[in-house]
Amino acid sequence: MSWRDLMCGEPRPDHVGQTLTLAGWADTRRDHGGLVFVDLRDHTGVTQLVINPERSSAAAEAAKEVRNEFVLRARGELVARAPETVNAAMATGEVELHVDELEIVSRSTPLPFQLDEEGVDETTRLRYRWLDLRTDRMQRNLRLSGVVVSAIRRRMEELGFVDLWTPSMTRATPEGARDFLVPVRLQPGTFFALPQSPQIFKQLFMISGFDRYYQIATCFRDEDLRADRQFEFRQLDVELAFAEREDVLHVLEEAVRASFEALEREPPPAPFSRLGWDEVMRRFGSDKPDLRFDLEIQDGTDVTRASQFGVFADAPCVRFLVAPKAFTRGELARLEELAKEWGAKGLAYLVVDESGEVRSPIAKFLSETERAAFAAPPGSTVLFGAGEARAVARVLGLLRLHLGQELGLVDESRNEFLWVIDFPLFEWDDDTETWTFSHHPFTGVAEGHDELIETDPGAALSMAYDLVWNGIELGSGSIRIHRQDVQQRVFRALGLTDEEAQEKFGFLLDALRMGAPPHGGFAMGLDRFVMLVAGEPNIREVIAFPKVSSGSDPLTGAPAPVAGEQLRELGIRLVDETPA
Repeated sequence: MSWRDLMCGEPRPDHVGQTLTLAGWADTRRDHGGLVFVDLRDHTGVTQLVINPERSSAAAEAAKEVRNEFVLRARGELVARAPETVNAAMATGEVELHVDELEIVSRSTPLPFQLDEEGVDETTRLRYRWLDLRTDRMQRNLRLSGVVVSAIRRRMEELGFVDLWTPSMTRATPEGARDFLVPVRLQPGTFFALPQSPQIFKQLFMISGFDRYYQIATCFRDEDLRADRQFEFRQLDVELAFAEREDVLHVLEEAVRASFEALEREPPPAPFSRLGWDEVMRRFGSDKPDLRFDLEIQDGTDVTRASQFGVFADAPCVRFLVAPKAFTRGELARLEELAKEWGAKGLAYLVVDESGEVRSPIAKFLSETERAAFAAPPGSTVLFGAGEARAVARVLGLLRLHLGQELGLVDESRNEFLWVIDFPLFEWDDDTETWTFSHHPFTGVAEGHDELIETDPGAALSMAYDLVWNGIELGSGSIRIHRQDVQQRVFRALGLTDEEAQEKFGFLLDALRMGAPPHGGFAMGLDRFVMLVAGEPNIREVIAFPKVSSGSDPLTGAPAPVAGEQLRELGIRLVDETPA
């Protein structure tokens, strides 16, 4: 017995007259007074079955029982449709299968939702994910993901990279998020951590002589979920030995371009643009700027040093945006509320109406020099941020993105890839009042900045870089520290004693003492990349079995309690911390 001779989307006029077997799901069933039509579906498309009792009474009897999503096997003659019944909207619309044999292979209970139903609750979709995955949308997305992964693998191997596996149970390392921990039955009180990335292992590969490593790695981070974030995710993980920054960037550009080419899309031109971290923060207020619109932040610090407007004169940093709309008072009030949510104390403005007249409560405090510096065309509004530079950048950066969407400034037809380079090596943590790493503690120090590690950590630049696509960060990487003495100095700057560093990272420090070559790498969020390629707003639409925003899995009911005996085996006792 043959289950099928062709897929459901394949029959064409060239096959007319042939006896064919098709198999798939019943997409729709229509009964026209004994003559039954069934659209038989698989992932390639739909073929119309015609079941006529005069041709096969047995098939007609079976067709009476068919309902949506029954699995069917049909055998019969492929026939050309009459001209008036041709369906130009279907690839198979010129033909139909006149059925001689119809087998119900598998039945379906009544469905919780129809596959073409709009607005189905996401929790319901995920509870019945096997059904949801049959929809055109999910079939397209997951198959697109497969094409992208295959294209990346081919390109990486063409470039001489070796696919090497790293363990999923390891020791916790500082990566910027909480770890998922795995208790060890044989060693009570000890835990493995699921890797946030294979960072140290891929560096060890470089020290081992595997000078071009890659992996489609599964990583785990215990952090709040959102539209572009899951607990577990895939990343394209890459590391090169004897590499400069441009070598690494070229490899990632090749991976991105290969994905576009495999999908028969115009690849983005290479090399991608490069901008320094300081510049993007100053011009766009974000280290992942959306370059599809031109609304840029401008600096007004120098011109306001002697301002009669105290908010400007007293602020260490004054910057502004010129929005191409003269906002009403109500609109300005809403923008101010947003600015306050983002950390601003208020939102100063100058509205230039269509006649060129300036309307603002602060205008009377501004000198002619200031007015000239803030001059804007009729029908626009100047919006100001004043305060510490990072706070101003944050507020105006978020305001820029908001206005880009609200005013329709974003050119959705553009694809803008950008490398952000020259990140700070350290960041000051106000909560702990200590220096922390900007990327991770293994990031290389920019040339000539070694001495700043101890003398001026905030001024030290790193050899880190991020890849940004249309305002979304795809991933990050760096040239790594390959000298043990420099790595030790960075650990000290982060507040680790030599003993603590040896206890946590002794194996890496030992490896760096034994002939470590210069090396660097990158990790690109693969599911996030596929989400953008697919044009989806949420990463859950490109992952087969995702978690919802609460962190739970509606399909399996995970996470779930475990039996007390299992906890006792692991040496774990649950403590009730419910307030009395």
